[in-house]
Amino acid sequence: MVVVSPLAKYKLVFLGDQSVGKTSIITRFMYDKFDTTYQATIGIDFLSKTMYLEDRTVRLQLWDTAGQERFRSLIPSYIRDSFVAVIVYDVSNRQSFLNTSKWIEEVRTERGSDVIVVLVGNKTDLVDKRQVSIEEGEGKARESGIMFIETSAKAATLQPLFRKIAAALPGMATHSSTKQEDMVDVNLKPSTNTSQTEQQGAILQPLFRKIAAALPGMATHSSTKQEDMVDVNLKPSTNTSQTEQQGGGCAC
Repeated sequence: MVVVSPLAKYKLVFLGDQSVGKTSIITRFMYDKFDTTYQATIGIDFLSKTMYLEDRTVRLQLWDTAGQERFRSLIPSYIRDSFVAVIVYDVSNRQSFLNTSKWIEEVRTERGSDVIVVLVGNKTDLVDKRQVSIEEGEGKARESGIMFIETSAKAATLQPLFRKIAAALPGMATHSSTKQEDMVDVNLKPSTNTSQTEQQGAILQPLFRKIAAALPGMATHSSTKQEDMVDVNLKPSTNTSQTEQQGGGCAC
């Protein structure tokens, strides 16, 4: 008799002020699309995506929270059982960056240090409107002991990031000697050999690749090269139904 291993599920909660681009990041990752029409998230939305990592499969459950103040009371309950907290700010909105301190504090209050926290500076395509430098984002991440990445859900302007970030994540104890500075090693310039089409959407994949590589059960790859640890095929299997790829929505 064939024994089927249960599909490992990991909850990622996206936090941040209103209109910083949380939904756009999730939409880009899920469907490689960007909607220029803004529509505020009402309450909590939920989507899930199956990722195939070498010899195993994991299901990432993406919880998109509303940034509006009237929904703040709902958020702690969603943070409580999450494995990853993705805190997003808009690089063209300084107040949204300053408010990340409150979001980080809320995550720590609910989960302590038992959660992976990623600080994400979104909308880097708004070059002329930038109000928060990458150095400030890096500084905030170091100060808070969390990971950092800048991105643009719209323009997909970044190449793969976090080259050494896996070394700092749970299950990667063999790399514990890596310095904290390595957590925010960023390359802002896309390769000249990479077409715009190839770059489009690729910006968010490294974030989820590294998150997936840090999940429990991946320790068996500690002897494998780092590049091999995060070899992810984002295209669903032909045997996977559309229903399996999408979750429901909750308009609380």
